[in-house]
Amino acid sequence: MSTLLLAFSIMTGCGGTQQPGGAEQPAPGEQPAQESTLSGTVLIDGSSTVFPITEAVAEEFQAANPNVRVTVGVSGTGGGFKKFVPGEIDINNASRKIKDNEVEGIKANGFEAIEVPIAFDGISVVVNPANDWVDYLTVEELSKIWAPDSTVKTWSEVREGWPAEEIKLYGPGTDSGTFGYFTEVVNGKEGASRSDYTASEDDNVLVQGVTGDKNALGYFGFAYYQENSTKMKAVPIKATADAPAVEPTHETINDGTYTPFSRELYMYVSSKSLADKPEIKAFAQFYLDHAAEMAELVGYVAMPAERYEEAKKLVQ
Repeated sequence: MSTLLLAFSIMTGCGGTQQPGGAEQPAPGEQPAQESTLSGTVLIDGSSTVFPITEAVAEEFQAANPNVRVTVGVSGTGGGFKKFVPGEIDINNASRKIKDNEVEGIKANGFEAIEVPIAFDGISVVVNPANDWVDYLTVEELSKIWAPDSTVKTWSEVREGWPAEEIKLYGPGTDSGTFGYFTEVVNGKEGASRSDYTASEDDNVLVQGVTGDKNALGYFGFAYYQENSTKMKAVPIKATADAPAVEPTHETINDGTYTPFSRELYMYVSSKSLADKPEIKAFAQFYLDHAAEMAELVGYVAMPAERYEEAKKLVQ
């Protein structure tokens, strides 16, 4: 399991006293904590990029509401929408905005998708730490590598002076919102990409590929780069040939200078689930109460506090 999840913890206040048997008793003057009576299920699927935040929130929510079962799948943004549209799940994690055809399918099934922004991300283009020649890449060079009709096989074909070594490419699968965003920005059309690369909806597989191959080049969400920053290098990106080369950092993602790969992350909540299942409303509210700290904790960038307050009104 990813250390992103294993490293997760939140420190709580310790005003109470520990009694024999392990039960914590309230300090003098404190009221005993009320056990939650909420029950039911929260079914979530979708983006592997959003997964670390949602998984962290889910663990804390279940600790506070032990009778609610929260499941979090990782089918990719598109794979999650395939379950969300017919109403098979309550919430879909997404690293891109919902498409028009998905909206229409949801309406045809009698409910709406409530779009809830939860954090900022910066798609990170990464290489192996033994790669000592890539100082930056332009979007044009990325397109030269990743275009559907690309014939580029070696680094020397990307830029003169680079070694004539075969590039080993790693990237998300076609159901990934990260794949959709990257291909639209780099190749001008969502889904337009060469197919001869190692693809996976599991970003940890991509991380392993890049860290294990000197000639690797890959891309995925910022949190996975942050978690593995000692084992790989983020490539500074030039939006145009004349633009400055900018690395993905909390600051450059937040202020938008890491262009064109800064983006928002979302969860989409079923209006039917929100109306029919009290545990969905409770979970969505809990999520937004903790999204800022969880986003930062797992390596993403929190939105301004007022954005979360606005989002909470959508799921009341």
